[in-house]
Amino acid sequence: MLVTDLVNIRYLTGFTGSNAALLVHVHGDQHTLLCTDSRYSEQSARQAPDIRVDIARACGRRLAEFANESEYKRLLFESNVVTVEDHATLSGTTKGIELQGISGLVEQLREVKDDGEIDLIRQACAAGDAALAALLKAGGLREGRSERDVARDLEWRMFEAGADGIAFETIVATGANSAIPHHRPTEAVLAHGDFVKLDFGALVDGYHSDMTRTFVLGALSDWQRAAYDVVLASQLAGCEAVRSGVTDGELDAASRDVIEAAGMGRHFTHGLGHGVGLRIHEAPAITKTGEGKLLSGAVVTVEPGVYFPGRGGVRIEDTLVVRDSGAELLTLTSKDLTIV
Repeated sequence: MLVTDLVNIRYLTGFTGSNAALLVHVHGDQHTLLCTDSRYSEQSARQAPDIRVDIARACGRRLAEFANESEYKRLLFESNVVTVEDHATLSGTTKGIELQGISGLVEQLREVKDDGEIDLIRQACAAGDAALAALLKAGGLREGRSERDVARDLEWRMFEAGADGIAFETIVATGANSAIPHHRPTEAVLAHGDFVKLDFGALVDGYHSDMTRTFVLGALSDWQRAAYDVVLASQLAGCEAVRSGVTDGELDAASRDVIEAAGMGRHFTHGLGHGVGLRIHEAPAITKTGEGKLLSGAVVTVEPGVYFPGRGGVRIEDTLVVRDSGAELLTLTSKDLTIV
């Protein structure tokens, strides 16, 4: 199988360079070949010491040539990441080899994390928890600050807490902007009585965390309390339902039904969650129509929300490890309604 997705190459070999392809052989590592360019000759030897390395610039083409020279009978390739141009190169280079596109095979392997992977995600979640605690302690959520100011402040605190980077562009949404599920921070200023929604994550050795908390600035209105209480009850119900064997759709329903029963169902406009790992969004996708079953060792988010255009919105999100008997919570910041 020719693997060209860099995240999948990292997962299979440990190699983290920006140019690579991997030819995985059915007979194991001794026949498997990693290709990268000369910039990474030392790095590849260090990160993937048990795999042969070939040095070339056009890695996909080089490994296709190798497969042809080795007279392979069949070659799988990642059809979900190979472009039309890449496929033309592959077809033109391999003569008499049966090419078979396959999608999501390595991603299926990545869905279940081992203890080392879970520990890295746990560290990333801890960095996010520590950064938010430091932001709140320093009075970082206050009237007059812009969304961008708060976002940059929170991101820097994640680095100070041990993160290698940020998991994705931090969401800070105040007032009416909090009704936009994936609002990008602007110069909008935090004001008295606003919902302030923070959706952020840290990166540790390639593994991501994801957490959302919603605060109220200065004073709480009745509609805000009602919205927050419903989302919190929904989120707790979702977390309680996380365990191996539950279908994605059943998990979504456990959380969504609470919001539906409160008459706010039309304001919950997205799926309940997603897998987290080497990518911030990966398998499984937890949606109303999901038919897959949660696997022990998968890491998922539970993130219900309600959004009232022009007024504001609430989302509460945790990252959890799926276990046979329930879930292990990795994001530990309190979810109690907090007025700052």
